[in-house]
Amino acid sequence: MRSVIVIGGGISGLAAAWELRGRADVTVLEGLATVGGKLRTGALAGIPVDEGAESLMALRPEAVELAAEVGLGDVLCDPAEAPTTLWTHGALRPLPAGHVMGVPTDPAALHGTGLLSPEGLARVAAEEELPATPLTGDCSVADYLAARFGREAVERLVEPLLGGIHAGRADRLSLRAAMPRIAALAEAGTPLLPALRRLREAGAPRAAAVAVQGVAGGTGRLPQAVAQASGARILTGTTARGLQRTTGGGWRVLAMTGGGALTMEADGVILALPAYAAARLLRPHAPLAGTELADIPHASTAVITMAFSRARAHALPQGNGFLVPPVDGRTLKAASFLSNKWPWLAAAAPDTFVLRASVGRIGEEALLSRPDRHLVRAAVAELHHAVGPIGEPVASRVTRWDRGLPQYGVGHRERVARVRAAVAQLPGLALCGAAYEGVGVAACVATGRAAARSLSAAPEQRPAAA
Repeated sequence: MRSVIVIGGGISGLAAAWELRGRADVTVLEGLATVGGKLRTGALAGIPVDEGAESLMALRPEAVELAAEVGLGDVLCDPAEAPTTLWTHGALRPLPAGHVMGVPTDPAALHGTGLLSPEGLARVAAEEELPATPLTGDCSVADYLAARFGREAVERLVEPLLGGIHAGRADRLSLRAAMPRIAALAEAGTPLLPALRRLREAGAPRAAAVAVQGVAGGTGRLPQAVAQASGARILTGTTARGLQRTTGGGWRVLAMTGGGALTMEADGVILALPAYAAARLLRPHAPLAGTELADIPHASTAVITMAFSRARAHALPQGNGFLVPPVDGRTLKAASFLSNKWPWLAAAAPDTFVLRASVGRIGEEALLSRPDRHLVRAAVAELHHAVGPIGEPVASRVTRWDRGLPQYGVGHRERVARVRAAVAQLPGLALCGAAYEGVGVAACVATGRAAARSLSAAPEQRPAAA
């Protein structure tokens, strides 16, 4: 590929541009005024705050490796040590260490936590005595785990983590796509508790590693650094409206800018877009792929960032934050105590306590239709119940992510395989982003770099003329 157009300037598209540096002339088209997608850092009360993703998965290396490669290795930082905490049954209750996405490896450690009823605890402990047959097809997280551990464990332990990562619900999310480690054990036909214990014992050094890392100054620094280091031509405020095949065997991109229409041609195109946006561009060339992508549901969410005066607060929360089981009927699904979690932020604003609350799961569109001020009031009221009288925020901001998280429904992996098979019939075209193999930053980086490699691996291949 002598030239490539990347459509979408989120971290997936920028990772693709980085992978192609020095091997192709790359242009990145981004509809918004700046690149970065959901990695965006703003300012609140003069303090840098992340409005989207606030950390990078460290147990999966792609994102932190990319950060180091583009010169941010010195500003990667670990969060303060703290357990995963759930706000449930009227109190903040730590989830014992050793769980896998809420699935416990040691049921005895749940005793005394108040997370489950005595009946729920007994049901969890009985899992390894249940017969297990190999799972031969996909199913929802709830269908499989409720049969093994009981519905209470799913609602109280698993749902809060799924809500924090996917903004999804256990009865809709695919076991294979959302919890692949658990799915692999299910397909082997083994009780989960002893298998998880064996995995934990075998991977003890890895389990002890830091699960996530942050970027001092905000994760929004990552896409900016990748964009600069890639050497790509970055065109912001430029939205792709159509794709055409050229008689020379490449692709023509029809775009709109603030100054009018723009037409560009290249040997290859990478669609680094949300599924519904990629579907519109793909449908004339791969109708099946377009339909499959358009059918992926998306959850909308909002992040409510607040700054409190330490001098005025009657009490300040401890720990790094909490998750909320949806069964408790709260507005909040999570809260992150940023000033506790990230030492760089505490040092930057010693007199201010910054936290952020998250709202919105799939099916909660009515909640997100409320005005910003109502969401702030609801968040403050629930925080007072959860952590005590922290006072009123001196500044606040609501950041809305409309259709921000694709939902990995039952059969998602098979859907993605069909999409990729259809797109493979269009040489010079590749896909990447959160809709395919993971919604986290590391997974998005991996899909971006893989898309770039798929184009550059066989430069002699050119699409046939339309």
